[in-house]
Amino acid sequence: MFRTAIVITLVVSTTAFSASTDVSAQSRWPAGDQIGMANNLGTATWQRCAPLLANPKAKSYEISHVRSNTMPQSPFGTPLVEKYRPTVGIPGTRHAFNGEDTISGEPGAQGTQMDALGHFAVLPEPWDGKSEFPSSRATYYGGYTQQQVKPAPDVPLQKLGIENVPPIVTTAVLLDAKTHLGKGQAMQPGAVVTAADIEAMLKAQGLGERGLMPGDVLYIYTGWGDGWIDPDTAKDYYTKGPGLAYDAAKYIEDRQVVLVALDNPFTDPVPDGLLMGKAGPAPGTPPALPFAIHHHNLVQAGIHQIQNANLGELAKDKVWLSCTIILPLRSKGGSGSPVRPVSIGVPAQ
Repeated sequence: MFRTAIVITLVVSTTAFSASTDVSAQSRWPAGDQIGMANNLGTATWQRCAPLLANPKAKSYEISHVRSNTMPQSPFGTPLVEKYRPTVGIPGTRHAFNGEDTISGEPGAQGTQMDALGHFAVLPEPWDGKSEFPSSRATYYGGYTQQQVKPAPDVPLQKLGIENVPPIVTTAVLLDAKTHLGKGQAMQPGAVVTAADIEAMLKAQGLGERGLMPGDVLYIYTGWGDGWIDPDTAKDYYTKGPGLAYDAAKYIEDRQVVLVALDNPFTDPVPDGLLMGKAGPAPGTPPALPFAIHHHNLVQAGIHQIQNANLGELAKDKVWLSCTIILPLRSKGGSGSPVRPVSIGVPAQ
């Protein structure tokens, strides 16, 4: 998400990091790990998928939005601009073919996209915004240093790039926060899904006994994605939104969830006015970490993220448990990727 040098003033506390914030970048996996919770993927998650794939009543669902020049686009990424070429041919043949050119854009920052672990790092203290940015002091997931991950401004990520993500084939749990928290309406900007909310939704949806299992993907439908409209004329979608609470991020880490995806642009909660410096972050956000969910998932826990998941149809059919398949592009050193997740499950209605 945050891939350009756009400077946005945030109303945040610049209090020094406290021990309770736990900003150290350590990994539960052996030294040299670059895939985080994806270590939980494999035959166990594939076996959990098998009954869902084999069910004759199963249906496939697209979890991504269609990409276009006119879709909602992130202010943190270069806008996607594609030019469509005329139909052409080859002399002496009967062939006709079509193509398009990408004029500008950050594919991994726009549309339904997935973050690499190397997308975020953490500094030992807050940057004042006036002095030169101290990138050399940044620390990444697993304790990797800036020199190890991005030793020069114009090189791709040398560690923790998107190409390291293995094929994600596992069970996915969908939680309907629009119904349980929004009472049928989209959750409001800045509203959060807490750890207690996750447990309550699991119970309400008949998944209390199962819970979240190591290697699961967690999809959360907030209803904010209902506002994904193409062409985007309102220009409102990317200005704010609901998101995960900080305690929820720690909760899914404890359950060793491999990836979390919301139908929102940030994963983090973004109150109205935050991006313009007119509001502070959601209550409970650690000091100097206004995008604490990005920080926790990518720097500390090794949990991948997808923004702008298309979850409306899955929620409409009450497919609370599905087999999901997620394959980001293997772009060497990429900090993110456009992605086309799919889920296969049995509609309840």
